[in-house]
Amino acid sequence: MPWVILFLAGLLEVAWAVGLKYTEGFSRPVPSLLTALALVASVWLLAVSVRTLPIGTAYAVWTGIGAVGTVIVGILKFGESASVLRITCVGLIVIGLIGLKFAPGSR
Repeated sequence: MPWVILFLAGLLEVAWAVGLKYTEGFSRPVPSLLTALALVASVWLLAVSVRTLPIGTAYAVWTGIGAVGTVIVGILKFGESASVLRITCVGLIVIGLIGLKFAPGSR
């Protein structure tokens, strides 16, 4: 269950990272509030997951999910570059996340 919680925390990290785009420097109240709520929920779920998971593993996976997810949203929604190098680098992050999940001591 802690891995599911961590995954949800990572998805919420994607939500607040993308939400920053819509806040326009926190000048728009509704997007700013939604972004802040996603941020708080994401960090709270991360904190819940580290009750069981090692902090180094959980934090790396949380930020990795956020980074990969945000890049994917950037490509699909905002037309950001999907160059071979960029996709390869994101793929390397994913491989690292999978490695952390199955590494000894990751529970």
